[in-house]
Amino acid sequence: MTDLSHHARQLRDLADALDGQSDLTDDPLAPHPDTLKIFKDRHTSRGQINYAVPDALQLQQRIRRYHADQGIQHGDVVALALDVYLRAKGYPPHLKTAKTDAS
Repeated sequence: MTDLSHHARQLRDLADALDGQSDLTDDPLAPHPDTLKIFKDRHTSRGQINYAVPDALQLQQRIRRYHADQGIQHGDVVALALDVYLRAKGYPPHLKTAKTDAS
């Protein structure tokens, strides 16, 4: 009998990756529900992210304007934007879930 456990593991990994991506909605930039849960938790630990970006994009000024208009903190704007982008490219976070592993 052929051992299909390797294929089953690959299918589980694929299902996990698809589960980590945002559902298709009318707004392609809509944050994933798991990401929104993280932002609602007051006790979420935070880390510094520091990358040099092109000045011509005026990202710092645009983030400050968005914060003034929407009231979303600067770091949250960056985190939401990066999370949506990376999920769309197939790089969801490996979040701990309350689900039990049925394998």
